[in-house]
Amino acid sequence: MGEKKGFFGRLVAGLTKTRDNIVSGIDSIFSGFSSIDEDFYEEIEEILIMGDLGINATTSIIEDLKEKVKENKIKEPSACKELLIESIKEQMDVGEMAYEFENQKSVVLVIGVNGVGKTTSVGKLAGKLKDQGKKVVLAAADTFRAAAGEQLTTWANRAGVDIIGGQEGADPAAVVYDAVAAAKARNADVLLCDTAGRLHNKKNLMEELKKINRVLEREYPDAYRETLVVLDGTTGQNALAQAKQFKEVADITGIILTKLDGTAKGGIAIAIHSELGIPVKYIGVGETIDDLQKFNANDFVNALFDVKQDEKEDEE
Repeated sequence: MGEKKGFFGRLVAGLTKTRDNIVSGIDSIFSGFSSIDEDFYEEIEEILIMGDLGINATTSIIEDLKEKVKENKIKEPSACKELLIESIKEQMDVGEMAYEFENQKSVVLVIGVNGVGKTTSVGKLAGKLKDQGKKVVLAAADTFRAAAGEQLTTWANRAGVDIIGGQEGADPAAVVYDAVAAAKARNADVLLCDTAGRLHNKKNLMEELKKINRVLEREYPDAYRETLVVLDGTTGQNALAQAKQFKEVADITGIILTKLDGTAKGGIAIAIHSELGIPVKYIGVGETIDDLQKFNANDFVNALFDVKQDEKEDEE
C-alpha cells in the first residue's frame, strides 16, 4: 500500500492547479445557490467545460447529476457535491480488461510525438512491468530521433531489461522484427516497442505503423496487442486533438497521460476518455520511475476534489 499511498499524495499535490481551476468555482456554486435550478446546472456545466473536461463528458455528467438529484429528491445545492463526484467517477471507469496485456504474452506499441515524454514513459513502464516480475524486451523502434535510442538504453539499463535496436535511421519495422526474435528466444512476457509519432506527416506514420503491424502479424501472431498513445497533459485540448489524429492511424487501446503535475488542465483526462472512448490507462505526475502509475478513476477524482481517502477504500 505504501507506494500507492505515496502516489496519491503526489497526485493530490500534482492536481493542485487543476483543483484550483475547477473545484473552487464549483464550491462557490454549491454555497452560492439557494435552490437547484437551470442556472445552477448551467454554472456547473460552464466550470467543467472551462476545466477541460470537454463538452461530451460535461453533458453526460450534468445529465447524470440531474437524474441523481431527482431520484434522491435533493433540494439543497450543497448536497450535490457528493453526487457530482460520483458522476465524474462513473464517466472515467477503465473497466476490468484494461490491463489484460499483463496477463498474456503481449506486444505493447507506444506511440507519441516528440516532447510528450514518450521514451521516458516507455522506460518507466518497462521498470514497472519488471517490478511485477515480468520478463520484458524493449524495442527501440523510434529511429527517427537521434537521442531516443540512447535515452531508452539508459532507461533499459536502469530497469534491468533487454533492449534491441537503437541505431539512428534504422528501419523501425526491422527493429521490431529483431525484437520479436529476441522476445521469442528469451521467452519474454512483454515486448515493449517505442515507436515514432510524426503527426505532421501522417502518411509516413501510417505506412510505418502498417509495416510494423505486418511484421507482428506474421512473426508474432499469438501475442496480445496493446497500443498506447502518450499525450502531454499540460497541452489540454491539444492533447485531445492529437489523440483524435492518432486514432485515425492506429488501433489505440489506451492513453498514457504525462506531466499532470503542475498543470491546470488535468480535466483533459476525463475529456479524452469521454470524447474518444479510449481509456487513460497510465498517468505521470513527475520524473521518477514511481511517478507513472495505473490510472485509478476513484483516486484521480478524489485527488481532484481533495476528498480524504478513507481506510475503507484503501483495502479494495
